[in-house]
Amino acid sequence: MAFRRRNKSYPFFSQEFFIQNHADIVFCLVVLILVGLMFEATAKTAFLFILPQYNTSTLSPEGDVSLYNYGWRDCVTILFYFFIIIIIHAVVQEYVLDKINRRLHLSKSKNTKFNESGQLCVFYLVSSMWSLYLLLSEGYLLNLSSLWENYPHIHLRFQVKFFYLFQLAYWLHALPELYFQKVRKEEIPRQLKYISLYLLHITVAYLLNLTRVGLVLLFLQYVSELGFHVSRLFYFTDESHHKLFDVWAVGFVFTRMGSLTLLFLAVGFGLARVESHGLDWEAGNFNTLLIRMAVLLMVCLTQAWLLWKLIRFQLRRWRQFRQEQAARKRAAAKQPPRTTKRDSGGHENGAIKAENGASPRPKKIKAP
Repeated sequence: MAFRRRNKSYPFFSQEFFIQNHADIVFCLVVLILVGLMFEATAKTAFLFILPQYNTSTLSPEGDVSLYNYGWRDCVTILFYFFIIIIIHAVVQEYVLDKINRRLHLSKSKNTKFNESGQLCVFYLVSSMWSLYLLLSEGYLLNLSSLWENYPHIHLRFQVKFFYLFQLAYWLHALPELYFQKVRKEEIPRQLKYISLYLLHITVAYLLNLTRVGLVLLFLQYVSELGFHVSRLFYFTDESHHKLFDVWAVGFVFTRMGSLTLLFLAVGFGLARVESHGLDWEAGNFNTLLIRMAVLLMVCLTQAWLLWKLIRFQLRRWRQFRQEQAARKRAAAKQPPRTTKRDSGGHENGAIKAENGASPRPKKIKAP
């Protein structure tokens, strides 16, 4: 199964060969794990990769329900879906983005940003719809007090735990993709920043049993980021769509305000009512003043940094807009004024005749 066109063959085990065929190599590993399900000796090991672990069955009004908590074996599951996402990334790149790039004829720098926005649009769209479904099905939006009531939330439903494992797998896969996609050195620090921030916040929410609050914050963040990358895709196709960035900027500010309000409501006030006097590792209770202050500080600093990036982005856009306007005015001033040709009559023996054949009236010459 080939994901990329082979324009040139490279020697085996070379760097270029590995970059060009990395999706095929990963696909073979995934097939190998799936084949392990067919044999009794390897089925248990294969299930460690495919299914979330640490499940317990409890009775509820709905019947027998399986709930999950976390442990070190989640790393094995994350590794499997890490491979799956690399394959999906290659499929989207080859069969969607590369075909669009051939039609647009973008420059190399714009091509890199177009690919980045295209991949993130797919991820943000899927994740925002997925998180919205979880918020509605779990009833967190209709009952905000459920975000902090009955803490610690150590037992997760299958779909919630799988969502968090998928998120960690995606942002971990973004690290080697910097190498596979041959991202420019100037772009690597910027991308490493937001990849690290996503991994940090998702891991903290997952390990500190703040999955309900984290789910709402991720939904708001993904919707905001989806708006930005959709605007950038439209801008690359036609630069007259730059006004979409203004619409996104307004939504971005409201998203920051909503995220901070929700954070202080859930962590600053809700969890403070049921504060624990110390850490309880066995019960998974991390509701202490120090932990809450650290979480609030981490999220607030991140939101402030995002707002600062927005301000810089808007200032840069306004500066470019003013420079373009000044360049247009200079170009208009350099153009010579257009001379309009008068429709003079016919010429006969050097004398100007009007259209009806009569000679025009002689002009009076002004004295100097």
